[in-house]
Amino acid sequence: MTGLNEGQQVRADGGAGGWRAGLKASGRPGAANDPLLGAIFVIIAMALLAGLLSLGRYLALQGMDPLQVLFFRNAFCVVWMLPLLAWRGPSLFQTKQPKLYGARVVLSFISMMAMFQAVALIPIGEVTAIGFLSPLFGTAVAIMVLGERVHFRRWAALGIGFLGAMIILRPGLSEPGWGQWAALVSALAVGGIGPLVKQLTQKDDADRVVFITNAIMTPLALVPALFVWQWPSLDLWPYLAAMGLCAVLGHMALVRGYAVAEASLVMTFKFVRLPFAVAIGFLAFGEAIDALTWVGGLIIFAASAYVTRREAQLKLRASSRPAAGL
Repeated sequence: MTGLNEGQQVRADGGAGGWRAGLKASGRPGAANDPLLGAIFVIIAMALLAGLLSLGRYLALQGMDPLQVLFFRNAFCVVWMLPLLAWRGPSLFQTKQPKLYGARVVLSFISMMAMFQAVALIPIGEVTAIGFLSPLFGTAVAIMVLGERVHFRRWAALGIGFLGAMIILRPGLSEPGWGQWAALVSALAVGGIGPLVKQLTQKDDADRVVFITNAIMTPLALVPALFVWQWPSLDLWPYLAAMGLCAVLGHMALVRGYAVAEASLVMTFKFVRLPFAVAIGFLAFGEAIDALTWVGGLIIFAASAYVTRREAQLKLRASSRPAAGL
């Protein structure tokens, strides 16, 4: 089919052949827009990342320091990706975007360190609900740091998201603890990661993005872990290995979702992480989050989804305007 680009070819083929082609294309830089495949990738990613949170909570409840949990999470990510490194060779860690990776690693390190601190203290469902603030934090940073002009609808969405956070945290009724504050810090850092991942996948494929990020973070995470180091007991090693596998597969799926779908669609389907997290928390730990946390999470999600979709629409309009002088 001469004249069709890769995305068009996938849609034209259809059936099993088109599905396989779509999966192959999803890992490549600049992959075409495929909403269905993007939604599937994001749902898979959310299930795996909810599993990652539950494993982190289990390890913390067994007495492992969150700093060590963070190190082993990254170390086992690299271990699980060694077969991919052997297959692809040095090209897996070659990139022309070192500054973007540096920014992503810093934000990811802060986010994961705070997240593992949070799941050691509060239910994973509550951590997940607070995490939906991340797109709102990203918008707030753009306003305060980059000086972006924001109109009424985005201000209203920020205010509604803040209301959702207050419903979860309930200041005056209950004092937010370290777990809630750590979850907020994690969400703040995550707010800047999504746009960076979208930029990285324009030039680097999904597997390279995941491998380089974890390869850099492993020695970085080792430094604070050494201050609290205790060798894990033998019965904990399978959980550490499973945590790394969930992280690798979850982030590979999520990066592929960002690569093949619009950010607004990714944000919409990321909400399924909350029911996954609540279900795992209940089955594994007997945890339950109250109705107000569900309400707050839904409000935050609605505001975040609106902000993400609105920004995508504005970018589309800007890109469709004819260039000056044409």
